[in-house]
Amino acid sequence: MSVATDPQPPARTEPPASPDGGRRRVVAMTVWGVAFVVGWFGIGLPTDPAYAFLWIWAGTIAWNSSRPWRSHLRFARDWVPVVLLLAVYNLSRGFADNGATPHAYELIVADRVMFGWLTGGQVPTTWLQEHLYRPEVHWWDVAVSWVYFSHFVVALAAAAVLWLRDRGRWAAFMRRWGFLCASGLVTYFLYPAAPPWWAAQNGLLEEVARISTRGWKAFGMHGAGNLLNAGQIASNPVAAMPSLHTAFALFVVLFFLRQTRRRWWPLLLAYPLAMTFTLVYSGEHYVIDVLVGWAYVGMAFLVVGLAERWWAARKARRAPSRPDSEPVDPEPTDSESTDPPASADPPSVPAAR
Repeated sequence: MSVATDPQPPARTEPPASPDGGRRRVVAMTVWGVAFVVGWFGIGLPTDPAYAFLWIWAGTIAWNSSRPWRSHLRFARDWVPVVLLLAVYNLSRGFADNGATPHAYELIVADRVMFGWLTGGQVPTTWLQEHLYRPEVHWWDVAVSWVYFSHFVVALAAAAVLWLRDRGRWAAFMRRWGFLCASGLVTYFLYPAAPPWWAAQNGLLEEVARISTRGWKAFGMHGAGNLLNAGQIASNPVAAMPSLHTAFALFVVLFFLRQTRRRWWPLLLAYPLAMTFTLVYSGEHYVIDVLVGWAYVGMAFLVVGLAERWWAARKARRAPSRPDSEPVDPEPTDSESTDPPASADPPSVPAAR
């Protein structure tokens, strides 16, 4: 005679959580924050991809300092190719013009056709600077500088969070983001276009000031934009079409929009609109550049989504059929437990006599 007993859960193989784990995280993040501020004032805000990656990696180590080092090294292994591609992208933009005269006049005409009825025939950039730009720095100049800076870290930070939470979605994010960067870079070579500040310097527009970093001076943070200013000097001045600044902002928002409650949608969508205002007001882009950048975001989601579905269908067709055998369980991922599952039927033990 036997009776069934409830199966016992498998023994934990991971070490128990440290009782001071929360305190350890607070201390680590505090150290990271202090180091970030010191680097901010001493070197500048992290606008270079490699420099930004180092800070993000250090932030993930501080946040998950209790994890083994192999987990942190795996982060670097997955991200180094991404950072190298971004570095190549930044460097290659400098060769996009090939010494040719960039396109400018048609961009001016496009903005005047779309908005001239509202701005008295001016492009939006000159109209905004005429009404808002003053020698002294105002609060909107500060906001513009921070929004402009966010372009260099928001997408990377969002990708880092995805890597920590769901590496499958991180890979999907990176495929779309990579396609967006590549399509923008190809356009820079095929259609080198100049921003409003360049057109003003060459007599095609009224006076336009390049003011994307002036807001930090209001707080005495003169060194905050050191890396950004150096990058602007060294970067390609005729890579305005499309605007990947606003494309990145819209891309990040759309990627997370479906998983966000609807009441937060207006706040999320306000970010690409704020980026649009920042770029147009500061003389970095025309509105037509922004609209084309948004179209590239839609193309990235469409093309990569279709490619993923085609690849999944192709793998399904090529997979060998197993009609007479049991299905093979996939290998566990890093996020899945490696403990054996409990049997469907509980074991029987001899009853006590």
